[in-house]
Amino acid sequence: MTDAAPFTANGHALPGLAPGEEPVIALRNVAKWYGEVVAVSDVSFGIGPGVTGLLGPNGAGKSTILNLMAGLLAPSAGTVRILDRPVRGNPAIYREIGFASEHEQLYPSLRGREFVRLNAILQKVADPDAATERAIDLVDMQEAAGRALRGYSKGMRQRIKVAAALVHDPRVLLLDEPLNGTDPVQRASLTALMRRLGEAGKTVVVSSHVLSEVERFAHNILVIVNGKLAAAGDYRAIRERMDTRDHIVRIRCSDPRRLAAALVAEPVTTSVRMTGDGRMIVETPDARGFGLLLPEVARREGIRLYELQPVDESLASVFSYLVGK
Repeated sequence: MTDAAPFTANGHALPGLAPGEEPVIALRNVAKWYGEVVAVSDVSFGIGPGVTGLLGPNGAGKSTILNLMAGLLAPSAGTVRILDRPVRGNPAIYREIGFASEHEQLYPSLRGREFVRLNAILQKVADPDAATERAIDLVDMQEAAGRALRGYSKGMRQRIKVAAALVHDPRVLLLDEPLNGTDPVQRASLTALMRRLGEAGKTVVVSSHVLSEVERFAHNILVIVNGKLAAAGDYRAIRERMDTRDHIVRIRCSDPRRLAAALVAEPVTTSVRMTGDGRMIVETPDARGFGLLLPEVARREGIRLYELQPVDESLASVFSYLVGK
Protein backbone atom coordinates (compact mmCIF):
# COMPACT_ATOMS: atom_id res chain seq x y z
CA MET A 1 0.00 0.00 0.00
CA THR A 2 1.37 3.44 -0.93
CA ASP A 3 1.00 6.87 0.63
CA ALA A 4 -1.33 7.76 -2.24
CA ALA A 5 -4.11 5.84 -0.51
CA PRO A 6 -4.23 7.16 3.07
CA PHE A 7 -7.85 6.10 3.41
CA THR A 8 -7.05 2.41 3.28
CA ALA A 9 -5.19 -0.06 5.47
CA ASN A 10 -4.27 -3.49 4.23
CA GLY A 11 -6.53 -2.92 1.24
CA HIS A 12 -9.63 -2.17 3.34
CA ALA A 13 -11.46 1.03 4.24
CA LEU A 14 -10.18 2.56 7.44
CA PRO A 15 -12.34 1.99 10.54
CA GLY A 16 -14.18 5.08 11.73
CA LEU A 17 -15.20 6.38 8.30
CA ALA A 18 -18.60 6.28 6.65
CA PRO A 19 -18.76 4.45 3.29
CA GLY A 20 -17.12 6.60 0.63
CA GLU A 21 -15.87 9.19 3.13
CA GLU A 22 -12.28 10.32 2.80
CA PRO A 23 -10.43 11.12 6.02
CA VAL A 24 -9.12 14.41 7.30
CA ILE A 25 -6.93 12.37 9.67
CA ALA A 26 -5.63 8.92 8.72
CA LEU A 27 -3.52 6.52 10.78
CA ARG A 28 -2.40 3.40 8.98
CA ASN A 29 -0.75 0.48 10.82
CA VAL A 30 0.69 2.88 13.38
CA ALA A 31 2.78 1.65 16.30
CA LYS A 32 4.75 3.49 18.95
CA TRP A 33 7.10 1.82 21.37
CA TYR A 34 9.65 2.94 23.92
CA GLY A 35 12.25 0.22 24.26
CA GLU A 36 10.26 -2.87 25.19
CA VAL A 37 7.16 -0.88 26.16
CA VAL A 38 4.50 -0.79 23.44
CA ALA A 39 2.27 2.27 23.80
CA VAL A 40 0.38 1.88 20.51
CA SER A 41 0.16 -1.32 18.49
CA ASP A 42 -0.78 -1.53 14.77
CA VAL A 43 -3.59 1.04 14.91
CA SER A 44 -5.45 2.04 11.75
CA PHE A 45 -8.41 4.41 11.54
CA GLY A 46 -9.74 7.44 9.71
CA ILE A 47 -11.47 10.56 11.05
CA GLY A 48 -13.68 12.88 9.03
CA PRO A 49 -15.17 16.30 9.84
CA GLY A 50 -17.25 16.64 13.00
CA VAL A 51 -16.53 15.62 16.58
CA THR A 52 -14.93 12.25 17.24
CA GLY A 53 -14.39 10.88 20.73
CA LEU A 54 -11.14 9.04 21.44
CA LEU A 55 -12.35 6.88 24.28
CA GLY A 56 -10.55 4.52 26.60
CA PRO A 57 -9.37 3.92 30.16
CA ASN A 58 -6.39 5.80 31.56
CA GLY A 59 -3.13 4.45 30.16
CA ALA A 60 -4.81 3.05 27.04
CA GLY A 61 -2.63 5.08 24.64
CA LYS A 62 -4.98 7.99 23.88
CA SER A 63 -2.45 10.73 24.65
CA THR A 64 0.22 8.97 22.59
CA ILE A 65 -2.16 8.82 19.62
CA LEU A 66 -3.01 12.51 19.93
CA ASN A 67 0.69 13.41 20.12
CA LEU A 68 1.27 11.34 16.97
CA MET A 69 -1.56 13.21 15.24
CA ALA A 70 -0.10 16.54 16.33
CA GLY A 71 3.33 15.65 14.98
CA LEU A 72 4.95 15.83 18.40
CA LEU A 73 5.89 12.16 18.21
CA ALA A 74 7.18 10.14 15.27
CA PRO A 75 5.57 6.71 14.85
CA SER A 76 7.83 3.71 15.31
CA ALA A 77 5.95 2.10 12.42
CA GLY A 78 3.15 3.08 10.07
CA THR A 79 2.04 6.49 8.79
CA VAL A 80 0.08 9.44 10.19
CA ARG A 81 -1.44 11.87 7.70
CA ILE A 82 -3.64 14.94 8.01
CA LEU A 83 -5.28 16.50 4.96
CA ASP A 84 -3.55 13.82 2.88
CA ARG A 85 -0.09 14.98 3.94
CA PRO A 86 2.41 13.56 6.45
CA VAL A 87 2.34 15.32 9.80
CA ARG A 88 5.75 14.87 11.41
CA GLY A 89 8.16 17.67 10.50
CA ASN A 90 5.61 19.47 8.32
CA PRO A 91 5.13 23.11 9.50
CA ALA A 92 2.47 23.74 6.86
CA ILE A 93 0.28 21.07 8.50
CA TYR A 94 1.03 22.39 11.99
CA ARG A 95 -0.72 25.62 10.92
CA GLU A 96 -3.87 23.55 10.37
CA ILE A 97 -3.77 21.90 13.80
CA GLY A 98 -4.78 23.19 17.22
CA PHE A 99 -3.65 21.02 20.14
CA ALA A 100 -4.51 21.28 23.83
CA SER A 101 -2.40 18.77 25.72
CA GLU A 102 -3.55 17.10 28.91
CA HIS A 103 -0.25 18.09 30.51
CA GLU A 104 0.06 21.61 31.85
CA GLN A 105 2.48 23.60 29.70
CA LEU A 106 1.64 27.12 30.80
CA TYR A 107 3.79 30.09 31.84
CA PRO A 108 2.49 31.00 35.32
CA SER A 109 3.61 34.63 35.13
CA LEU A 110 1.70 35.31 31.90
CA ARG A 111 -1.84 36.59 31.97
CA GLY A 112 -4.43 34.51 30.17
CA ARG A 113 -4.71 37.03 27.34
CA GLU A 114 -0.93 37.14 26.94
CA PHE A 115 -0.74 33.36 26.73
CA VAL A 116 -3.38 33.16 23.99
CA ARG A 117 -1.79 36.08 22.10
CA LEU A 118 1.62 34.38 22.28
CA ASN A 119 0.16 31.39 20.47
CA ALA A 120 -1.40 33.69 17.86
CA ILE A 121 2.01 35.28 17.23
CA LEU A 122 3.73 31.89 17.01
CA GLN A 123 1.13 30.83 14.44
CA LYS A 124 1.77 34.08 12.48
CA VAL A 125 -1.86 35.16 12.65
CA ALA A 126 -2.41 38.36 10.63
CA ASP A 127 -4.19 40.21 13.46
CA PRO A 128 -3.13 38.54 16.74
CA ASP A 129 -5.06 40.96 18.96
CA ALA A 130 -8.39 40.36 17.23
CA ALA A 131 -7.77 36.62 17.06
CA THR A 132 -6.93 36.55 20.77
CA GLU A 133 -10.15 38.27 21.80
CA ARG A 134 -12.19 36.02 19.52
CA ALA A 135 -10.66 32.86 21.03
CA ILE A 136 -11.08 34.11 24.60
CA ASP A 137 -14.71 34.90 23.88
CA LEU A 138 -15.29 31.39 22.52
CA VAL A 139 -14.31 29.82 25.86
CA ASP A 140 -16.07 32.43 28.05
CA MET A 141 -12.87 33.67 29.66
CA GLN A 142 -13.27 37.43 29.16
CA GLU A 143 -13.47 38.26 32.87
CA ALA A 144 -10.39 36.21 33.84
CA ALA A 145 -8.23 36.93 30.78
CA GLY A 146 -6.36 39.74 32.55
CA ARG A 147 -5.31 37.56 35.48
CA ALA A 148 -2.03 35.65 35.79
CA LEU A 149 -2.18 31.96 34.93
CA ARG A 150 -0.74 31.01 38.31
CA GLY A 151 -4.03 31.99 39.91
CA TYR A 152 -6.23 29.98 37.56
CA SER A 153 -8.23 26.99 38.71
CA LYS A 154 -7.89 23.70 36.84
CA GLY A 155 -11.07 24.40 34.90
CA MET A 156 -9.88 27.87 33.91
CA ARG A 157 -6.54 26.49 32.74
CA GLN A 158 -8.37 23.95 30.61
CA ARG A 159 -10.42 26.67 28.92
CA ILE A 160 -7.47 28.98 28.28
CA LYS A 161 -5.58 26.07 26.69
CA VAL A 162 -8.51 25.49 24.35
CA ALA A 163 -8.53 29.21 23.49
CA ALA A 164 -4.82 29.03 22.63
CA ALA A 165 -5.45 25.97 20.45
CA LEU A 166 -8.25 27.81 18.61
CA VAL A 167 -6.60 31.21 18.18
CA HIS A 168 -5.35 30.55 14.62
CA ASP A 169 -8.70 29.05 13.50
CA PRO A 170 -7.32 25.57 12.69
CA ARG A 171 -9.17 23.04 10.57
CA VAL A 172 -8.22 20.24 12.99
CA LEU A 173 -8.56 20.51 16.77
CA LEU A 174 -7.04 17.91 19.10
CA LEU A 175 -8.15 18.07 22.75
CA ASP A 176 -6.66 15.74 25.36
CA GLU A 177 -9.07 15.24 28.30
CA PRO A 178 -10.29 18.88 28.11
CA LEU A 179 -13.11 18.36 30.62
CA ASN A 180 -10.89 17.14 33.46
CA GLY A 181 -11.13 19.48 36.42
CA THR A 182 -14.00 21.55 35.03
CA ASP A 183 -17.11 22.35 37.04
CA PRO A 184 -20.59 21.59 35.63
CA VAL A 185 -21.01 25.07 34.09
CA GLN A 186 -17.55 25.00 32.48
CA ARG A 187 -18.14 21.44 31.26
CA ALA A 188 -21.44 22.39 29.63
CA SER A 189 -19.85 25.43 27.96
CA LEU A 190 -16.92 23.44 26.52
CA THR A 191 -19.22 20.64 25.39
CA ALA A 192 -21.44 23.11 23.53
CA LEU A 193 -18.36 24.71 21.94
CA MET A 194 -17.08 21.35 20.68
CA ARG A 195 -20.46 20.58 19.14
CA ARG A 196 -20.57 23.99 17.42
CA LEU A 197 -17.09 23.55 15.99
CA GLY A 198 -18.01 20.12 14.62
CA GLU A 199 -21.20 21.47 13.07
CA ALA A 200 -19.14 24.23 11.43
CA GLY A 201 -17.10 21.61 9.57
CA LYS A 202 -14.04 21.43 11.82
CA THR A 203 -12.47 18.07 12.58
CA VAL A 204 -12.43 17.82 16.37
CA VAL A 205 -10.88 14.88 18.23
CA VAL A 206 -11.52 14.75 21.97
CA SER A 207 -10.03 12.15 24.30
CA SER A 208 -11.88 11.04 27.40
CA HIS A 209 -12.12 8.11 29.79
CA VAL A 210 -15.74 8.87 30.72
CA LEU A 211 -18.51 7.28 28.65
CA SER A 212 -21.21 9.76 29.62
CA GLU A 213 -19.03 12.72 28.59
CA VAL A 214 -18.40 11.45 25.10
CA GLU A 215 -22.09 10.77 24.54
CA ARG A 216 -22.80 14.50 24.95
CA PHE A 217 -20.53 15.79 22.20
CA ALA A 218 -19.49 12.99 19.81
CA HIS A 219 -21.52 10.84 17.45
CA ASN A 220 -18.47 8.88 16.30
CA ILE A 221 -16.03 7.25 18.67
CA LEU A 222 -12.77 5.34 18.53
CA VAL A 223 -12.29 2.97 21.44
CA ILE A 224 -8.67 2.42 22.48
CA VAL A 225 -7.71 -0.38 24.87
CA ASN A 226 -4.12 -1.40 25.68
CA GLY A 227 -2.80 0.59 22.74
CA LYS A 228 -5.12 -1.11 20.23
CA LEU A 229 -8.31 -0.10 18.45
CA ALA A 230 -11.15 -2.04 20.08
CA ALA A 231 -14.11 -0.49 18.26
CA ALA A 232 -14.88 2.37 15.89
CA GLY A 233 -17.96 4.02 14.48
CA ASP A 234 -21.29 5.48 15.50
CA TYR A 235 -21.65 5.90 19.25
CA ARG A 236 -25.15 4.43 19.38
CA ALA A 237 -24.13 1.28 17.50
CA ILE A 238 -21.20 0.67 19.82
CA ARG A 239 -23.34 1.39 22.86
CA GLU A 240 -25.77 -1.27 21.66
CA ARG A 241 -22.89 -3.74 21.50
CA MET A 242 -21.97 -2.84 25.06
CA ASP A 243 -25.54 -3.31 26.24
CA THR A 244 -25.73 -6.87 24.90
CA ARG A 245 -23.42 -8.12 27.62
CA ASP A 246 -24.59 -9.18 31.07
CA HIS A 247 -24.52 -6.41 33.66
CA ILE A 248 -23.57 -6.76 37.31
CA VAL A 249 -25.15 -4.60 40.02
CA ARG A 250 -24.63 -4.33 43.76
CA ILE A 251 -27.73 -3.90 45.95
CA ARG A 252 -28.04 -2.91 49.60
CA CYS A 253 -31.47 -3.27 51.17
CA SER A 254 -33.31 -3.97 54.45
CA ASP A 255 -33.71 -7.72 53.82
CA PRO A 256 -31.19 -9.00 51.22
CA ARG A 257 -32.04 -12.69 51.57
CA ARG A 258 -35.75 -12.13 51.01
CA LEU A 259 -35.05 -9.87 48.03
CA ALA A 260 -32.62 -12.41 46.58
CA ALA A 261 -35.26 -15.13 46.77
CA ALA A 262 -37.76 -12.90 44.97
CA LEU A 263 -35.31 -11.82 42.25
CA VAL A 264 -34.17 -15.37 41.46
CA ALA A 265 -37.66 -16.09 40.16
CA GLU A 266 -37.55 -13.20 37.68
CA PRO A 267 -36.47 -13.86 34.05
CA VAL A 268 -34.24 -10.74 33.95
CA THR A 269 -32.07 -12.21 36.71
CA THR A 270 -29.20 -14.47 35.68
CA SER A 271 -27.69 -15.03 39.12
CA VAL A 272 -27.74 -13.69 42.68
CA ARG A 273 -25.09 -14.04 45.37
CA MET A 274 -24.66 -12.58 48.84
CA THR A 275 -21.56 -10.68 49.98
CA GLY A 276 -20.03 -10.60 53.42
CA ASP A 277 -21.03 -6.99 54.07
CA GLY A 278 -24.78 -7.57 53.82
CA ARG A 279 -25.05 -6.63 50.16
CA MET A 280 -26.03 -8.75 47.21
CA ILE A 281 -24.57 -9.02 43.70
CA VAL A 282 -27.02 -9.56 40.85
CA GLU A 283 -26.20 -10.40 37.23
CA THR A 284 -28.74 -9.45 34.57
CA PRO A 285 -28.79 -9.46 30.75
CA ASP A 286 -31.23 -6.51 30.72
CA ALA A 287 -30.00 -3.61 32.84
CA ARG A 288 -32.86 -1.31 31.85
CA GLY A 289 -35.54 -3.92 32.49
CA PHE A 290 -33.96 -4.89 35.80
CA GLY A 291 -33.83 -1.26 36.90
CA LEU A 292 -37.56 -0.93 36.30
CA LEU A 293 -38.42 -4.27 37.92
CA LEU A 294 -36.36 -3.94 41.11
CA PRO A 295 -38.48 -1.20 42.80
CA GLU A 296 -41.66 -3.12 42.01
CA VAL A 297 -40.30 -6.33 43.57
CA ALA A 298 -39.01 -4.45 46.63
CA ARG A 299 -42.40 -2.73 47.11
CA ARG A 300 -44.25 -6.01 46.75
CA GLU A 301 -42.02 -7.71 49.32
CA GLY A 302 -42.01 -4.76 51.73
CA ILE A 303 -38.25 -4.25 51.41
CA ARG A 304 -36.44 -0.91 51.54
CA LEU A 305 -33.76 -0.26 48.93
CA TYR A 306 -30.72 1.71 50.10
CA GLU A 307 -28.29 1.34 47.23
CA LEU A 308 -28.21 0.20 43.60
CA GLN A 309 -24.70 0.43 42.14
CA PRO A 310 -23.34 -0.93 38.83
CA VAL A 311 -20.04 -2.67 39.49
CA ASP A 312 -18.98 -3.43 35.90
CA GLU A 313 -19.35 -0.02 34.23
CA SER A 314 -15.69 0.98 34.28
CA LEU A 315 -14.18 1.57 30.86
CA ALA A 316 -11.65 -1.16 31.47
CA SER A 317 -14.35 -3.79 31.94
CA VAL A 318 -16.67 -2.52 29.20
CA PHE A 319 -13.91 -2.25 26.64
CA SER A 320 -12.34 -5.54 27.60
CA TYR A 321 -15.72 -7.00 26.71
CA LEU A 322 -15.59 -5.30 23.31
CA VAL A 323 -12.10 -6.61 22.65
CA GLY A 324 -13.26 -10.11 23.57
CA LYS A 325 -16.13 -9.89 21.11
